[in-house]
Amino acid sequence: MSSNSHKLNKNLKVSEFKEYYFLKEELKDFCREEGLKISGSKSQLEERIIYYLDTGKSLNDSNPTKNNANFQKSNLNKAIASEEITLDSILGENYKCSEDKREFFEKEIGKGFKFKVKFQKWLKSNPDKTYQDAINAYYELQNSKEKTKIDKQFQYNQYIRDFFEDNDDRTLNDAIKCWKHKKSLKGHNKYEKSDLDVLN
Repeated sequence: MSSNSHKLNKNLKVSEFKEYYFLKEELKDFCREEGLKISGSKSQLEERIIYYLDTGKSLNDSNPTKNNANFQKSNLNKAIASEEITLDSILGENYKCSEDKREFFEKEIGKGFKFKVKFQKWLKSNPDKTYQDAINAYYELQNSKEKTKIDKQFQYNQYIRDFFEDNDDRTLNDAIKCWKHKKSLKGHNKYEKSDLDVLN
């Protein structure tokens, strides 16, 4: 558990919550104790907790009209997903990288196909595009030399990457020690040269 686990309680202010780093398991434990949904990504859990700390209500129960609309949209997406995939098929909202879609891409692109992070993001952010557009985008992304941007919930990965870019002579244990110190502090969790002070 992180050193900030004791700080997470229902009396915490939203502004304070945002200043600390919590593990996903700690967020799930809090949601479980307060009767909130525990499913979803780390960022979804954070959004749920922020709403709860701010209003005292569950984000899921706050808008029945919206929930109903989401239910209808989900049914529509299931209907789209159940159809046979062709190059002209539309990707649709809330894209899921399922086995049938993997098989389709492997057939069109080859056995080397993988649902890499950048491609998954492209699929989810282009619901109106076709599978032919997706294949074109896949090849463009394959040829791109740009590094994959690490999402907020993967701050540890970003920190370790930045640490070694600045300290290639250090060990992973050094990096982890600096990270543990950093996440116990208020503010951001980005690597800074001054973090090395904890090693002295």
